[in-house]
Amino acid sequence: MIKLFLKKGREESVLRFHPWIFSGAIAEIKGTPQEGDMVAVYSSIGQFLAYGHFQIGSIAVRILSYDNDILLPDFWIRRIAGAYRMRVSLGLAGCPDTDCYRLVHGEGDMLPGLVIDYYGGVCVMQAHSVGMFRAKSRIAEALKEVYGENLKAVYDKSSQTVPFKAGLDPVDGYLYMKEGFSDKSFTVTENGHKFYVNWHEGQKTGFFLDQRENRACVERYAKGKNVLNLFSYTGGFSVYALAAGANRVVSVDSSAKAMGLLAKNMELNGFGSHDLKDPEGRHESVCADVDCRHVSVCTDAMDYLKSAPEHFFDMIIVDPPAFAKHRGALRNALRAYQRLNASAISKVAPGGLVFTYSCSQVVDKEAFALAVFSAAAETGRTVRILDRFNQPADHAVSIYHPEGEYLKGLLLYVE
Repeated sequence: MIKLFLKKGREESVLRFHPWIFSGAIAEIKGTPQEGDMVAVYSSIGQFLAYGHFQIGSIAVRILSYDNDILLPDFWIRRIAGAYRMRVSLGLAGCPDTDCYRLVHGEGDMLPGLVIDYYGGVCVMQAHSVGMFRAKSRIAEALKEVYGENLKAVYDKSSQTVPFKAGLDPVDGYLYMKEGFSDKSFTVTENGHKFYVNWHEGQKTGFFLDQRENRACVERYAKGKNVLNLFSYTGGFSVYALAAGANRVVSVDSSAKAMGLLAKNMELNGFGSHDLKDPEGRHESVCADVDCRHVSVCTDAMDYLKSAPEHFFDMIIVDPPAFAKHRGALRNALRAYQRLNASAISKVAPGGLVFTYSCSQVVDKEAFALAVFSAAAETGRTVRILDRFNQPADHAVSIYHPEGEYLKGLLLYVE
């Protein structure tokens, strides 16, 4: 096996079980590793430290094991079985009211570079490293071993996540499919609510499982309220709000495909929906007059919010996509969060609630809270923080890898 030797003193992070080795820490490489190869890592004095996948870039090695277990033939089975056991202990695996959850969350499950979401018997995986992509067949076999007859299919959706390398041409497709399985109009249950999942065309693996508990929180507060759901995607928050007895819910997203799925989710859960074709200048009358509790608007969320009526909405949900995917975009992202939240805080009705989130990993809790504080100060309104949100437990964070904590949110009460 190819060996990497670290510079003196650079083994400290590995000894503290951090799963990344940066390229600047490497003193010598014995051999010529290819992207995705398994390599052994040693200290400057030859002490064995770890095994991991080699990659070209700032992160040179993603560590998979700190001992020899990775050399055993059942390594993948044991790791995925361990992840499954944790979901059982959380009450997710086997739960009659929820049959979808994250099975593997990268470093949080000691499988850096790998994400697997479970949807009612279907495992959808995304490789974020070449090493994990090359191991996809063994991962699929391990999933078959862990789930047995309950596994309907394994779908690889890595074409947009695995780093592009010469000679590597990832194509999404099934790694396993049980006889008789069909993915047409596939539905899952989350906290008793039904949702269509389209892993072929949907964002990420098809559904944002990380907002499960936050959607349930919205449900607790939505009864009798007029609710605006910005960046609504396929309507998760909207379904929960309507189920709680919201007076009116307006869902806004710029994706026509997402809005098509949203309409199906409304029908699936027994709610009617009015599709607003021309949102310009008609927000207040449509919100007040249409004979339907749900209105969908396919337009830019920020533009809609700017022209929305003041103080009509008692609850506004702000759940944008990641504004910063690398540190170079951090400053612009914080400004965007401030502008967006200032607009939401200024528009919400007196005594109203704003649920606001950031899924940008490079934006930490403190920076996000400061951006929202600046937004509140800009409006001059009295704002209280009622709650703080995180990603759920199935999106596990290793105590040795705090970078795995990416989702953060605030519940604001606005006078």
